[in-house]
Amino acid sequence: MSHTPHELHEEFPQFAGKISELKQADSHFARLAEEYHAVNRQVHRAESLVEPMDDIAEMELRKTRARLKDELYRLLSA
Repeated sequence: MSHTPHELHEEFPQFAGKISELKQADSHFARLAEEYHAVNRQVHRAESLVEPMDDIAEMELRKTRARLKDELYRLLSA
């Protein structure tokens, strides 16, 4: 288990400029990025025991984060 936040610019450093550009120009991308950020913060807070939660809830959040990350990558690499 990692206690390191998975921020988009850290996950996809090769797309740092494109992330900023798409957040401004593409409302769908911006919404997904915001949702990813919110879910990522929840996972990080659970991992670091700031806001502990049961294992099943944390696992579901991780799955949601992975789904969002995959979709964001698809948009970034298009």
